[in-house]
Amino acid sequence: MTASEQNKSPDFFEEHDLDPLATATGNKPPHKKAPAKKKAGFYLSEALLERFNRRFHQMKLDGVAIENKSTLLEIALAYALDDLDKGDQSKIGAALK
Repeated sequence: MTASEQNKSPDFFEEHDLDPLATATGNKPPHKKAPAKKKAGFYLSEALLERFNRRFHQMKLDGVAIENKSTLLEIALAYALDDLDKGDQSKIGAALK
């Protein structure tokens, strides 16, 4: 190792796979790769949007571990699509008839 390599200043913006906190405490968070997402725009009634926002904020106040509104919407949409997959047994499908 040369003298210039020994005296090299640390690069604080360099990408590292190590988390300083996890390294110091010995805790290693599970590595889970987030699925790719795409922005989507939909028109919602003001009443529904206000209801959604109120419910989200109430959940946060109640200590529910919900990351953000997108996460809540993804979960709700997945439930709705699961219900629609039931065909004639679907509550949403019955409401649309």
